[in-house]
Amino acid sequence: MTRLLAVALPGFLNSLAPTLDHYGYWAVAAFVFLEDFGVPLPGETILIAAAVYAGAGQLNPVLVGLIAVVAAVLGDNVGFAIGHFAGRAAIVRWGRYVFLTEERLAKAERFFNHHGGKIIVAARFIEGLRQANGIVAGASEMSWLRFLPFNVLGAVLWVGTWLTVGELAGSHIDAVYHGITRYSLVALAIAVVVLGALVLRYALRRRSGSAAAPEAEQAPGTR
Repeated sequence: MTRLLAVALPGFLNSLAPTLDHYGYWAVAAFVFLEDFGVPLPGETILIAAAVYAGAGQLNPVLVGLIAVVAAVLGDNVGFAIGHFAGRAAIVRWGRYVFLTEERLAKAERFFNHHGGKIIVAARFIEGLRQANGIVAGASEMSWLRFLPFNVLGAVLWVGTWLTVGELAGSHIDAVYHGITRYSLVALAIAVVVLGALVLRYALRRRSGSAAAPEAEQAPGTR
């Protein structure tokens, strides 16, 4: 098929041009859907490439957006089902080899259930977390009725953001994408540091409380 695109796909997107030329909307649907429950496919990358095509008039942006949102939501729900029906048992069984005990998993589940909505929306924009999002939510036994609206919101924001950026940036999307990715990685690193600090603070306070308890018990006998 002869490509009719007025502006060639730049940099890292160029390798996906033959796939989009041949399969069009089907490629967007399949890549986004499969990536969202852990299959190693460039779902976000093909969404951005499709956005550039849409900006050049080669694809309908509304149709690209609808297909990508539906595929993203369905993919995350498959991941949720995997995590719900098999994930926790597998984590408990194999987690001890990486020092993830059932007690620690329970604490992680309580944290996820408390902050899960915000995590589900934010994880959509972070490589690695996007693919594991649904599986972790399912494994943590989060209610599906609670998971679904945040999942849909995250998908709409993610697709809308990249569709808009891809259309507006056009041939400059390469530099824009790498800049955004760099800042998202910085944000992830900051989040990990903050979470680690909170966990350390909790552990120190708990240890301090445990040390104070024996002193309180000895106090009546020291009159």
